[in-house]
Amino acid sequence: MVDLKANPYYLSDEDCKWVEETIASMTPEEKVGQLFFQLTSSQEEEYLKELMEKYHLGGCRYNPMPGKKVQEQNRILQKYAKVPVFIACNTEAGGDGACADGTPIGAGVKIAATDNEDYAYALGKMSNAEAAAIGCNMAFAPVCDIAYNWQNTEIITRAFGNDPERVAKMSAAYLNGAHENEGFACAAKHFPGNGQDFRDAHLSNNVNYFDVDEWDATYGMVYKTLIDNGLDAIMGGHIMMPKYAKAINPELKDEDMMPATLSPEIMTTLLRDRLGFNGMVVTDASHMVGMTDRMKRAEMLPLSINAGCDMFLFFNDPDEDFETMLNAYKDGVISEERMTEALTRILGLKAHMGLNKKAKEEIVPAPENVDEVLGSEEFKEMHKAICRDSLTLVKYKDKDVLPVVPERYKRIMIVHVKAAESGMGALMKMMGMGGGKNPAERLKETLCEKGFDAFVYESPLDQMKKQIEAGEKPSINLYFAGKNAIADFVKDMDLVITLCDVPSGRPSFGLSKGGGEIPWYVFEVPVVVVGCGQPTMLADIPQARTYINTYDSKDTTFDALVDALMRGEDAFKGNDPIDSFCGLFDARL
Repeated sequence: MVDLKANPYYLSDEDCKWVEETIASMTPEEKVGQLFFQLTSSQEEEYLKELMEKYHLGGCRYNPMPGKKVQEQNRILQKYAKVPVFIACNTEAGGDGACADGTPIGAGVKIAATDNEDYAYALGKMSNAEAAAIGCNMAFAPVCDIAYNWQNTEIITRAFGNDPERVAKMSAAYLNGAHENEGFACAAKHFPGNGQDFRDAHLSNNVNYFDVDEWDATYGMVYKTLIDNGLDAIMGGHIMMPKYAKAINPELKDEDMMPATLSPEIMTTLLRDRLGFNGMVVTDASHMVGMTDRMKRAEMLPLSINAGCDMFLFFNDPDEDFETMLNAYKDGVISEERMTEALTRILGLKAHMGLNKKAKEEIVPAPENVDEVLGSEEFKEMHKAICRDSLTLVKYKDKDVLPVVPERYKRIMIVHVKAAESGMGALMKMMGMGGGKNPAERLKETLCEKGFDAFVYESPLDQMKKQIEAGEKPSINLYFAGKNAIADFVKDMDLVITLCDVPSGRPSFGLSKGGGEIPWYVFEVPVVVVGCGQPTMLADIPQARTYINTYDSKDTTFDALVDALMRGEDAFKGNDPIDSFCGLFDARL
């Protein structure tokens, strides 16, 4: 049973009574509603009112929008909630995970590159101060995964690197920082631990292959550290753990192996019994293939609760999913005991956060608080410091390339290497998100402000696209027969910056012949390769002689990058938080 007097709740007798009496007064529909987190799709009051009064939601998430709009949405949600609602945000890298005008601080890998726990603490404190100011009360963070596999694009930039000890320390520091905000909770993710499989659980299965001893010493140590530090909640990942599950249940067959969110061996025996976690558990998003490919959805919903998860993240069809869970409860598939246990954890956490003691109109801060907190100069200065201290000179074979100053390298060509466009990227474009100057143009402007004559390389493929747009027949020879003498190719540049703008997946170089996207010319002209997305670009450009990771392409990051390039090798303070050589022999040559 749940101990509401113990970690992480520490409830008074009065609060325990509120939990018990609230559960006792609930209708079956109200009980089932508390099991669901839903992603809001509109900010219209009638729609939000229906979510609360028809579905009795226990929690909400939302899509990005300006802070004041989020705050008004949250005020409406709490207004119509019979039981105060969790309102969660993804502040794993900054306040911009809570609202569009929040402050970026730094993703996990960037924080890890500084090797400074104080920055992880600041990330937790500052990100969630902005979240709290707009009425959010829970972070789906910190990310406690361990980046063992460089090909895992799901968490390679989000995790605090590949060292379990560092992940534990920085995750705990984030948690402590977040808890500086009164009544704010954290749901660490993705239990039992992502980072080994190269596959993305949004699109496929995901497996953690560690055995009992290996897991206990790594991921288990990370989660035990957080649990001992008062972790409020855990997000279960759709991650199979076959060796550990079979150690718990030797009769478990391969074909019956489930992701953690559907596995009582992992969510109950391991998490509750062995690790002693007393807090609340929510599933990761229920549309991810790592969860949905194991059975019918009607079976999946109640199984997630019976496996040990207390809350289910996102409806598919609201009426259908709600009815499925309600019927499972009424028919006894979800027992009264299990329902009461889940509700006790959900309401116990809400009482721990003080939500039960506030009037509805007091739960969300006053509108004027938004302007006081969002975009704080203190937060911006922290972001600048992290950008400066995280810059990592991973590979430096030609020791005379740096510093990069106009007197040495007046003419700089910037080659913009991108990833193949994903479906999400296309959607963001259609929604008008991610507009403005691309990273290569921004870097060019920053360099020109410092006295360089910088320009962005136009590939033969881009030239052919322009010809097509102008109604002209494209010249295929630009690629296949249009090669120049080396002297002609390098005469207009003193240095090349290959800017790898690859947030996920692998770089897309276009065609391989006749262009300059791939730096085949590293011995012909000085080349600095910069990874401003995933920090694993040496796998695809192993010939790089000078390779730097900035971890993102924010304006502040590029300001810090150009300053460091001009000051030289000693200006790069970052420590590689993963193996940026990707375990490849040739990447080190």
